Amino acid sequence: MTQDHREQLMSFARDVSFTTGERIFNEGGRADRFWIIRTGTVALDLRVPGRRPAVIETLGAGRLLGWSWLVAPHHWHLGAEASSPVRAHEFDAAVVREKCAEDPALDRELCTYVTGVLARRLRATRVRLLNLYAPYGAGEVP
Repeated sequence: MTQDHREQLMSFARDVSFTTGERIFNEGGRADRFWIIRTGTVALDLRVPGRRPAVIETLGAGRLLGWSWLVAPHHWHLGAEASSPVRAHEFDAAVVREKCAEDPALDRELCTYVTGVLARRLRATRVRLLNLYAPYGAGEVP
């Protein structure tokens, strides 16, 4: 993102913190905010019937937490739990979507960024689930 759009986005942020083990959001819940992690780690997980949630990816400082706020019907596709104490910038999704509607360049940059995050998360989910549940070596990529 351009410096101008990054600064514009950061003007909507508020600082929040989560304690180790705190659920930040649950799969299927209402996605009405997102975060940029400043410190600490967050485990993204996926419900697996009859089993504990499978940790798909662990996110650290500088990473975007949450993309479901951008795609209707705005429900979380994964869950998230703080793996350590976390400090983050929190953004109200409705406010950001409104600003994006007013500024097509901001909208385009943010959508491009979130699409890249989404693609990486989809790949991480695929590889992790194959490693957990498929025959040995099925999750390896040539």
